[in-house]
Amino acid sequence: MSYNVAVVGATGNVGREMLNIMSERGFPVNEVHAIASRRSQGTEVSFGDKTLKCKDLEQFDFSKIDFCIMSAGGTVSKEWSPRIGAKGAIVIDNSSAWRYDIDVPLVVPEVNAHVLDAYMRRTNRKNIIANPNCSTAQMVVALKPLHDHATIKRVVVSTYQSVSGAGKEGMDELWAQTKGKYVPGQEFAARKFSKEIAFNCIPHIDVFMEDGSTKEEWKMVAETKKILDPKIKVTATCVRVPVFVGHSEAINLEFEKPISADEAMEILRKAPGCMVYDRREPGGYMTPQEAAGEDPTYISRIREDGTVENGLNIWVVADNLRKGAALNAIQIAEVLINRKLMTKKAA
Repeated sequence: MSYNVAVVGATGNVGREMLNIMSERGFPVNEVHAIASRRSQGTEVSFGDKTLKCKDLEQFDFSKIDFCIMSAGGTVSKEWSPRIGAKGAIVIDNSSAWRYDIDVPLVVPEVNAHVLDAYMRRTNRKNIIANPNCSTAQMVVALKPLHDHATIKRVVVSTYQSVSGAGKEGMDELWAQTKGKYVPGQEFAARKFSKEIAFNCIPHIDVFMEDGSTKEEWKMVAETKKILDPKIKVTATCVRVPVFVGHSEAINLEFEKPISADEAMEILRKAPGCMVYDRREPGGYMTPQEAAGEDPTYISRIREDGTVENGLNIWVVADNLRKGAALNAIQIAEVLINRKLMTKKAA
């Protein structure tokens, strides 16, 4: 059985990656439509060996679409996701617009795919499923198997997030500023970011909140609780770094039950979506450069923290455009198909 799929926001970094991943994984597509804003109508994007011309969101008929993969930002999603869902399509949204809605499941398939069973049985559902924040997605993939074994009490996470998390503009700004360091007469001011990103680190992602946290940090707290366990205490510091693709996270964990580094390593080696690469020697760990273009969530530097009872430190790296966004969305659609939760519309 094959499905009609629309990718909204097809000209963006994540939208293009969604099309790539559907092709790579052999997603059962009958027809695939690249959808964008009116100003991008006619822009060509790739889907495997095919070229698709983008269609105008406002003029497109979603009545025969089975899956709408939405990656056009929160404002567009707030307006269009309910309208598309009302036509019977399942909208898998990559923005933050629906993540905290109690009537919308927030899903990482390796962690909480089971919530889709009850959701798809509901007669009054919104037909919207939310993708988490990129930094949350890779973290909970690594935390889930450890939580099941020893119950996590507290998470302290510091992120090192690539500029692709800020879209094409962020990548362009890093490239322009880097060139400006070496090409005489070329200087580029900070526009996308609050300070120069080339050869720098900026402890500021998204807007500041009243308590001094940024919205990105708040997202990690709220989303981890919704996806994994509301009882877990989470504190985060999110930093933008001069890396094009790939988010890294240094995570300190406190557990209710004892867990050794060796036990954690063995658990993670068997866990879905996880890849352990941990040799205690120079180069025996993963970096974002090596994770770019890859699907797994990589875990390295697994070691016990002797300053707290039942403590561990881990280093987690993943491609934020893939597991942090596009891959996760496609995996959600695959779960709906594989669990026979999806009814194909008539052609």
